[in-house]
Amino acid sequence: MSLTTTPHLNFRGDARAALDFYQSVFGGRATVVTYADAAAASGLTDANNPADTPNTPDATDTADANNATDPAEGQWVMWGEVVAADGFRVMAHDVPSGMPWEHGHNSFFVSVRGDDTEEIGARWDRLAADATGSTVLHPLAPAPWAALYGMVRDRFGVVWVLDVVSPR
Repeated sequence: MSLTTTPHLNFRGDARAALDFYQSVFGGRATVVTYADAAAASGLTDANNPADTPNTPDATDTADANNATDPAEGQWVMWGEVVAADGFRVMAHDVPSGMPWEHGHNSFFVSVRGDDTEEIGARWDRLAADATGSTVLHPLAPAPWAALYGMVRDRFGVVWVLDVVSPR
């Protein structure tokens, strides 16, 4: 199994513009999934207004990556990336208004991707089980966009996103 580590930048409404800019600089392919796209993939009844659906988490539930409850944020980037043939890769996300975010604070995640659920699970267990201060923000579990996906903040304040990419 191989792992990659990718910068995962966080914005408040500017992720799409940032990804477009990075693509113009580095080339490659851009992929964007909006909160409305994710709501539709999750089976919510109104993908354009996740706040009006019973399956949408409360805005205070920071453990759920699909927590944009403001309808105006439906077209914000829940997950996006630019990947170039030369190996350049960057990911981006718009932090919903229901979550804390300040420019320059909570501005990145460390994303570790793999293709083996057991290997990612083992690394997750070591990060999440740190009794000196790890906090699970989203449990490692299957997601509509990944075979496994989870978020954990370590004792140093770094947020790690671990996932197993689903075959395309």
